[in-house]
Amino acid sequence: MAEQTPATAASQPTELWVERTGTRAYTGRSSRGAEVLIASQGVPGAFTPGELLKIALAGCSGLSADFSIARKLGDSFDATIRVAGDADRENELYPQLDETFQLDLSELDQEARERLLVTVQRAIDKACTVGRTLEAGTKVTLSFDIEA
Repeated sequence: MAEQTPATAASQPTELWVERTGTRAYTGRSSRGAEVLIASQGVPGAFTPGELLKIALAGCSGLSADFSIARKLGDSFDATIRVAGDADRENELYPQLDETFQLDLSELDQEARERLLVTVQRAIDKACTVGRTLEAGTKVTLSFDIEA
């Protein structure tokens, strides 16, 4: 096997999987060494799958907007993106997710704030893969690899 350099490792797709760690508890893993605990609602220290979906959306929005904001406010700006949305349990889906991007723009005049917010919205609309996927819908397939 050839040795991987950072450049070749970055060009290979990240492998993702979950492993069962207990009753209704899993650990999500990536080939880059990341881990996240996934479990039922109320399990301390773990996210539910729906919470991870919401965090993925907020994180994607933040990453998509980061360059535009940093260019205007500098690299050390603070931002929090809150995301919420109740599940429709009858249909087992989230009919609406609401994001709130919290930024301190007090150092900008009103015109500069408005220009920045338009730029940020455009960046998110263009580059947030998670948001774009949720808005468009996506086909999901499932297969089984059974040991017999």
